[in-house]
Amino acid sequence: MLKNLYDKCVDLARHKFSKPLLGFISFIESFFFPVPPDLMIVPMVVAKREDFLKIFFIATLGSVLGGLFGYMLGVFFLDTAMTIIEFYGYEEKVFEIQNTMSTKGGFYTWLGIMFLAGFTPLPFKVFTITSGVINFNLLVFFFICLLTRGLRFFLVSYFTYLFGKKFGDFIEKKGAMWFTVTGIFIVIVAIILYFIFK
Repeated sequence: MLKNLYDKCVDLARHKFSKPLLGFISFIESFFFPVPPDLMIVPMVVAKREDFLKIFFIATLGSVLGGLFGYMLGVFFLDTAMTIIEFYGYEEKVFEIQNTMSTKGGFYTWLGIMFLAGFTPLPFKVFTITSGVINFNLLVFFFICLLTRGLRFFLVSYFTYLFGKKFGDFIEKKGAMWFTVTGIFIVIVAIILYFIFK
């Protein structure tokens, strides 16, 4: 089933309404849909290289709006939110996180987790919804979504613009590792800078 969804998303990238469809996929991926927008971004940029900035912007905007929708699900529709979280097998983690959020360390831990979730193959949707469930600071949440999703989609769009289908093949084979290593590296740099300028 997941393979069919992957193939369908790649097919949608060739559709004449591919840009609105990318926005829609990016939106629903942030609170439920299991397939990342990257699968559409790569073939769209390969087909129209000069549109790479527009494609990056559409994916980012859709993803951030979807993240805010996921947050609101966590705040106002707890039963629905927990159903989605349970589907991905993270329900126990949510309760653990709720217990630590009252501490300063809990806030910074969740900040780091949110960054990694936005940038790496972790299920971003679980963390957008959980942020609402635990009443994480909405403004900080918004900027983390904007930064992480924007950075991720910009890198995918830009490197596809530079290297074309070769980068798409690389993402398909080693994308999870690439995003994870890059995300962890950025978090480590942020922690170091925090302690230097504290």
